[in-house]
Amino acid sequence: MGVEAHATNERVTGRRWTVRLDPVGRGRADVRVSCSRPACAAQVLPSAAAGRTAAIAHLKAHLRAGPAPRPSVHCACRAEECHTHIRPAGPRERPVPWRCGGAVVLAVITDREGRWWQVLECCSRCAAAHPTAKVVATAPAAETPARGDGFRADAPAPATPGGPPATTPSFSAISPHFSHSATAAATGTAVPQQASGPRTSAPRSAPRSARPTRKRPPRGRIAQRLVPHDLRPVALRDELTELGELFRAYQARTEPDLAVLADLHARKAEAFNAWAEVTADTGLRLDARRAEQAAATARLQHLHRIGQAPDGEGPAVVRLLTAPAQWNHARAVLAHVAENAPLPGAEARLLVLMVTLRTAQSGVGNLVGQDIKGLPLQDPEHLVGQLVESGWLGISGTVEELIASRPESPTWISVPSLTPDEDDPGPFTFGRKLRPKLSGWAQRVVGEKKLRKGKTGADVRLLALALATGADGEGRLGPGGEGIGLDALSSWCSVDPADLPDLVDRLTAADWLAEADVTGTLLTGRLTERVLPLGCPLT
Repeated sequence: MGVEAHATNERVTGRRWTVRLDPVGRGRADVRVSCSRPACAAQVLPSAAAGRTAAIAHLKAHLRAGPAPRPSVHCACRAEECHTHIRPAGPRERPVPWRCGGAVVLAVITDREGRWWQVLECCSRCAAAHPTAKVVATAPAAETPARGDGFRADAPAPATPGGPPATTPSFSAISPHFSHSATAAATGTAVPQQASGPRTSAPRSAPRSARPTRKRPPRGRIAQRLVPHDLRPVALRDELTELGELFRAYQARTEPDLAVLADLHARKAEAFNAWAEVTADTGLRLDARRAEQAAATARLQHLHRIGQAPDGEGPAVVRLLTAPAQWNHARAVLAHVAENAPLPGAEARLLVLMVTLRTAQSGVGNLVGQDIKGLPLQDPEHLVGQLVESGWLGISGTVEELIASRPESPTWISVPSLTPDEDDPGPFTFGRKLRPKLSGWAQRVVGEKKLRKGKTGADVRLLALALATGADGEGRLGPGGEGIGLDALSSWCSVDPADLPDLVDRLTAADWLAEADVTGTLLTGRLTERVLPLGCPLT
């Protein structure tokens, strides 16, 4: 007994280390990759994708350089009494401290979100209990050590004088075995042999290649869980297996279908609830709840994509201008500028529109250099000078001072044709609070991110404004989706009708238009979902 206890104490606990992926700070995109090994320094990567790639490469480097699993170590999970895998004993049950078994393996486990990876030198039974475990190496079978008193471990112990013949257990080789009805040989349980009588040699086992193999039905997999082949009812097992195949087929699609995805998540929630009832597994109930939330989210996204609102809720698209009256006023400003622009050309019309929106209520307002330099104008200083010379625009100071002015010292401007008096209240009827909303809406359209990054000209941005005010609630161009006349578009953009197809292609490349088609007299298509919030639907 003393020799066996000493041999047990010589064994060490298996290795364990973790590679983590953590955010560097709130609101920041960069991440930190850290390893629990003392010699590994943390790394900071610019994005979660780059961090995940670096973490996996770091983990693989450890696995390639590190030693193989040792057959004589204690399972790393055994040090924690398998709290992760084994249910605690009930109040009337005797606790079982060790339930490990099988060959020692090197396993990698990870969380479902891909935020940490842990390497364990553990037994194969504990590795199998982890749903995300990947076994990367297996230790060779440990040789049976010789006893210090000269007896072999598998030899019969000597009989006690005057007593019955003693028996010594003969332990078979330990191999991974994960079925619920584990045999004595597979689980490492002692198989006693009677020592009395002449000892005869046991028949040699048949070669492994000659033994009959038991074929089990293929096991399904869903959400990183294996579906037990003996799960009952059979209809539930088949449903889980089929759902796993359908989810994998959906991930292989080239185009998403949120309606199909919502139905799959709803079926998964129902199946996981039934699975939880059968197995009393709390984790399955939590997965079912997450599947219900995913189904609701996918269904809502599908409704938003097709321009419909959920039952009992408001409009599906949250627009920058929210009321039909505001949409009509925006169209009225665009029509006024088209009829009263003092200079020809797309650049002049775009500048006149932005200045008109700044001074629409009272005919006066403030302007800074960035308001003008932010527009796609080749020579903004010359263009402003032409507007001043024509008498349409008045400024306090020189044109150079206007271009150089900053927000802390804006330049006062006036447009006499928009200044109201007793006889003429002005061309616009909207109130003082609506003017900044209309101005902000136009700036959002003209300065939209993809239009700005694509370095589109003033003519393309004028076309974007026209289409934003000329589509219906679902984004289809023209009344009833019948299209917009090319003559009206070319007049508003101040371009030749033959140049419109090129402008339409520029908007399509900027993800403004989809299914666009320029015919002899009409432009048909629809606004993309991305720019629907900037639209002013036709009523």
